[in-house]
Amino acid sequence: MPLKSLQNGFVYLIGAGPGDPGLITVRGRECMGLADVVVYDYLANDDLLQYARPGAELIYAGKVGGHHNREQWQINELLVEKARAGNVVARLKGGDPFVFGRGGEECEALVAAGIPFEIVPGVTAGIGAAAYAGIPLTHRDFTTSVAFVTGHESPGKEASEIDWEGLSLGSGTVVFYMGMKNLPQIAANLVAHGRPPETPVALIRWGTRPEQEVLTGRLSDIAEKARRSGFKAPAVTVVGEVVTLREKLRWFDNRPLFGRGILVTRAADQAGEFSARLRERGARVVECPTIAIVPPGNWDELDAAIARLATFDWVVFTSYNAVRFFFERLAALGKDSRALGPCRICAVGPKTAEALVSHGLRPDLIPGDYKGEGVVEALRATSIQGTRVLFPKGDRARDVIPAGLTELGAEVVAPVAYRNITPETIPDGVIAELEAKRIHCVTFTSSSTVENLAAILGENRLLRLLDGVAVASIGPITSRTCRELGLKVEIEPAQYTLDALTAELVRFFAPRGENHPPPAP
Repeated sequence: MPLKSLQNGFVYLIGAGPGDPGLITVRGRECMGLADVVVYDYLANDDLLQYARPGAELIYAGKVGGHHNREQWQINELLVEKARAGNVVARLKGGDPFVFGRGGEECEALVAAGIPFEIVPGVTAGIGAAAYAGIPLTHRDFTTSVAFVTGHESPGKEASEIDWEGLSLGSGTVVFYMGMKNLPQIAANLVAHGRPPETPVALIRWGTRPEQEVLTGRLSDIAEKARRSGFKAPAVTVVGEVVTLREKLRWFDNRPLFGRGILVTRAADQAGEFSARLRERGARVVECPTIAIVPPGNWDELDAAIARLATFDWVVFTSYNAVRFFFERLAALGKDSRALGPCRICAVGPKTAEALVSHGLRPDLIPGDYKGEGVVEALRATSIQGTRVLFPKGDRARDVIPAGLTELGAEVVAPVAYRNITPETIPDGVIAELEAKRIHCVTFTSSSTVENLAAILGENRLLRLLDGVAVASIGPITSRTCRELGLKVEIEPAQYTLDALTAELVRFFAPRGENHPPPAP
């Protein structure tokens, strides 16, 4: 923890990296959690704000192409003001604070005010964006030097301080920051001072993010290519022969789901695993929880069943949530897995089985068909007649299992172990993403996710917003619910698992590559 004087607080100038939130340093993340106030930039990924401690004041100080939320002198004064009030301040800056980030100017203001500070370096955009574009800035077969240059000098300068002759005659790689507006002049100056017109060039926009765009060309044509394609800032420009290695070394923007916006509608505490799989394959994931999983209104039914666990022959679990709430309640009653005694256990599928293994239990039965009908058919072959079956369920569970097993001669006790409730709203920004057609696929993993999204948006609005959006569904029941609402299901895996759904999404959006570029962000 930084030391505070009675008069002054403390300021961390933290490099947020070029965009991928995973590129912030360990130290940077630590310092975020210490701050009372976080002052963040336009180029600092908003996802990093999750590392601020609860209750921290968040202040946006972004500057975009001449449209400044605050001028630099105002940001300097803000840092001093907040620190003098005794706060620990995190100044979160895109890239590295000391590489074209005006970190030096901010530090000078802090020194003048007597404010102690620490610099936390970050991955600068020129290095991060080039790496994610598959362009090594140095390579012994091409060059052993690299120069970082501003493409946007201070407008108050009477003459350029850029050594155009040195940059042009040397064989090193040159990386220009903030140079999109001046790209024609940059290319012309390099050629005029001796750089061959055929020198390869790459423009990298929103480098390291799922929105990353790369445009390649040569000094002779890159400005015109950028004009024709509408290529905009923020972007870095890489000039040099190393650009030719991109075709061989691409690894980030050639992943199968790259550039695809995918809406995940799972509950907030369960979306992470699926979202991570999609991001690993390049997708831009937008989470929109349409279900909140909460305890039942009271525990009476489940408590009564747990008190008689020894009388049951089978316990049937049909979801991760059923396992979670059952064992949480078991623990609350002072019991553990041993209370199940000789009960045999049926798990509806491999994910439910994994949840049981975490409690030291392996299911005796996993049906081949991962739904209620499959459970009934699998238990039909086990001499189920005359047995007692415990089925801890969600409040919206279908009656297939109790009805089917009762018909087979079993006695079924089905207490509610958890409830699915519909959130009143969806996260800010989801509607904007849909309206802007930045969502290419919506995924539904249960009927509740479909019904709840329709309830939140209204059926007519749902159909309008999802017009042209591919619908992915796990299982025939979920797909039937989609179709009843008028949605066309285009992606439906044969197996009802997240692995199968992920694989089906990859197949649906293939083939990819230079001849099949991702949709424009």
